[in-house]
Amino acid sequence: MSAFSTNRRRILSLWLPRLPIDRIKRQLALGNAASAKALYNEAGIGSPEDRSKQNHPCIVVAKQNNALQISALDQKAAQHGLHIGLPLANARAICPQLQVYDADEAADASALNALADWCDRFTPLVALDPPHGLFLDITGCVHLFSGEAAMMRLICDVLTAQGFAVSAAIAGTAVCARTMNHHVHGRIVCDGKEADAVTPLPVSALGADAAVITGLRRAGLKTIGDVAGRARHEITARFGAGFTTLLEQALGERDAPISPRKPLPDYIVEKRFAEPVATEEVISRTLSGLAGMLVATMTQQGKGARRVEARFFRTDGAVRTITIDTGQPVTRTEVIDRLFRERLGALSDPLDPGFGFDLIRLCASRTEIIVQQQRDLDANVHDNDELAALVDRIAARLGGKRVLVHLPQDTHIPERAVMAVPAQYHLAAAADAVWLSRVEGEPPLRPLRLFERPEQIKVIAQVPDGPPARFVWRRATHAVIRAEGPERVAMEWWRGQGEMLTRDYFRVEDEEGLRFWLYRDGLYDREIVQEEGKAVHPNWYMHGLFA
Repeated sequence: MSAFSTNRRRILSLWLPRLPIDRIKRQLALGNAASAKALYNEAGIGSPEDRSKQNHPCIVVAKQNNALQISALDQKAAQHGLHIGLPLANARAICPQLQVYDADEAADASALNALADWCDRFTPLVALDPPHGLFLDITGCVHLFSGEAAMMRLICDVLTAQGFAVSAAIAGTAVCARTMNHHVHGRIVCDGKEADAVTPLPVSALGADAAVITGLRRAGLKTIGDVAGRARHEITARFGAGFTTLLEQALGERDAPISPRKPLPDYIVEKRFAEPVATEEVISRTLSGLAGMLVATMTQQGKGARRVEARFFRTDGAVRTITIDTGQPVTRTEVIDRLFRERLGALSDPLDPGFGFDLIRLCASRTEIIVQQQRDLDANVHDNDELAALVDRIAARLGGKRVLVHLPQDTHIPERAVMAVPAQYHLAAAADAVWLSRVEGEPPLRPLRLFERPEQIKVIAQVPDGPPARFVWRRATHAVIRAEGPERVAMEWWRGQGEMLTRDYFRVEDEEGLRFWLYRDGLYDREIVQEEGKAVHPNWYMHGLFA
């Protein structure tokens, strides 16, 4: 079988052994003044005359076993004999001119995710290999980059130019590629030759637990070949089924798919530029052309886009993603083009091309089958289409979560009777919703709008269970001249929300003609409220106002 056969998966493993140090140096070189100053102060480089220390060996330390130990170091520090796990005190004794930075796992994870976004330009199947690695499923796409060797060399050269130390390897399984990657940079393992490639390597290359590696060495099994020569049931009985599975994947006897960070889009179109582009006219024209290609591809299969993502890959490795959603499947290029113009025009953080984009990609991450409708006999269909298009344009400019419709809910609790949902996904349901109608000529029983949270008030009532005669709300006293009620609402005990009290709602009017909707939370002599071990009277709350 050929080494470049498309019948088997091919995995590219990337390992960035000095990611924490490289991230810090890159931040010092490219970051803003505030972040750079903070890192300088952290490393003891406070004044301009101390900036010469930037060429000194650098290390990152983390607290382990109640002591600060080296967790990452650069090449200069390694040349002084320092290594990962060495206590900071010993490191300073060996190399007094060290620059020391504190470990930041969150920042390292963010940098790894940014690198994974950049790797999306090569394949949409990119998975994280924490803490400092990535997996790229390059099956079927290496021909776009002149083969596996050229593709791997291109990725490593660009990452090195960006300031990252990187090692890479390609194999038929992710475990085999990672095992080779940590020991032999640039190795391409032919399909079916995984066992021959990994057997000379030490057992520590498998990345198993330290206890397992120690047990293997004590048993005299120092290389992967030594372990592979033993019966599988012996290995499983001594070190567990998990280690046996790991060994078989490294040998190419078993495979497991990687877990991509993002689901694979339904349709992808892209345009690569020989020279980076930065002008708004070229970017807009490229998006329009890609939208036409995307629509043409979907139309052939009778589908329309509900979510479209535009990804802009900058030459410095930064990636920007712009997403638009639609209420109905889109089958026209001009609709996608107009929505992206609305979205780009409303960005609070403008699309910064920097030194230019060398790749622009358009993805339909959510699609639906187009259902043909009879439009000549139903005039409402055209109205619905125009309303859906209007909602899409407003959502593209303001955000989908800010354009809402209200749907009735099957509950008698006032604050839960209506649910606000995004209009793009529930426009049809809102049009078909059935609301309770009031009697013609009668005043409404409840206000159209309620307070987000009921506000507590002080009430004086003539009888305990009766309507209020006077109440104080927001430091103003209101004398009640008319009252209607009560409307008794019991809580939904089956929802399991604890001991909730029964409410008695009243519609009241004060001397100035203002009408309020308020309630007593609890029943006298039947629902006792305990505060600090004492029984207290039920509280009153203002829940809404009548217009």
